[in-house]
Amino acid sequence: MNWTGFYQICICGAFCLAGIRGETWMQNGENNYPRQKAKGVENSFSRMGRFLSLFTFVQFDNQACTGSNGENGTCVSQTDCQRKGGTSIGNCASGYGVCCSMTVKCGGIVRENGTFFVNEGYPDLYNGVGSCQVTLMKINPVVCQFRLDFDVMNIMGPETINHICINDQFIVSGGNPSAPAICGRNDGNHLYIAVEKGPSASPVSLNVVTTGDSFQRSWKIRITQIPCSSEVKAENGCLQYFTGVSGQIKSFNYDLTTGRQLSNQDYTICVRAERNFCGIQYTQCVDNVNTRYQSFTLSGNSNQAVPSMVGSTGNTNFCPNDYLIIPMATNVDRVVQSRSPTVDRICGGTFSADVTQTPTTVLSTVRPFLLFFHTDSTENPMDQENKGFCLNYVQQPCTNRLQ
Repeated sequence: MNWTGFYQICICGAFCLAGIRGETWMQNGENNYPRQKAKGVENSFSRMGRFLSLFTFVQFDNQACTGSNGENGTCVSQTDCQRKGGTSIGNCASGYGVCCSMTVKCGGIVRENGTFFVNEGYPDLYNGVGSCQVTLMKINPVVCQFRLDFDVMNIMGPETINHICINDQFIVSGGNPSAPAICGRNDGNHLYIAVEKGPSASPVSLNVVTTGDSFQRSWKIRITQIPCSSEVKAENGCLQYFTGVSGQIKSFNYDLTTGRQLSNQDYTICVRAERNFCGIQYTQCVDNVNTRYQSFTLSGNSNQAVPSMVGSTGNTNFCPNDYLIIPMATNVDRVVQSRSPTVDRICGGTFSADVTQTPTTVLSTVRPFLLFFHTDSTENPMDQENKGFCLNYVQQPCTNRLQ
């Protein structure tokens, strides 16, 4: 997110004047959020008689950076990092800024953009028992969303019968949409929390509940505050929001070795339609671990060849329990007739909009690009090895012939 803090260095003749400004807030109404404009280096030379002035402006965004220790932080000025109680872990912005690590632990309050919620003793592992909670406070009335990025998220997974998070849980209280409780390994995943606009919005709390001392846990969650007018603000109702022409979408706790599909999941995944793109294709991720692809296993015995099962919102004979909804899904090689039925629900052990054991590429031309993931509270005995899903997506240009 382009929240700009910058240095301005002015060199005039033999005199050097240096000024530092941190995050700059515009003063009027809806635009009262950090400036998101120019970055880089801009040089201006002028000669007036015998006088030579050299002005160099260096600006950098308060974006994610990587410190010399390999940990992530936020690029700010040295002054801002000290003022916010952060720790410098390296340089950024060509050496004009510092990669600042701002962290909170159990019982803390998040008051700065780009703060990390970490376990006690991080980066050491944590095997304590209890509840670790932090509170998120908006830094400005025009903030409408919090984005949580799980740089590290490894807590105890679900129980092995119905895949319910009864051992450890990550719980979000407050905000909208309501986030399901999750557990297990979720490195690299994310979620959005919408909050009311204005100064009186209720705070949001994040809670990691641990119930056993036999598991070595670790978490580092980056908390980004998003203004209502930001280009990266998620659409209403989206728990996850992806941008870009291509990307990868994974269910929570998806892992090809130890992952298990979580029960009691109900949420919407959104992909921003980029300009001049009218369709989106989804393909099951490659599985280099198992003898047969298990990167899409929602129902059925994932240790055997399980075909895809499909249905529609008007016909739930197939996929009544655990399913992924892709509006008007069709295989890219299918010849679509004028009265061909559309498919919405996909489940089983193979990703396809047809009943088959061969994974296929699935196309949807319904905008906005949405997926809806649902799992119930039980797993059949044959379903206990299901891992959830991993899909690669590529948006399709409007100039393509999209069926």
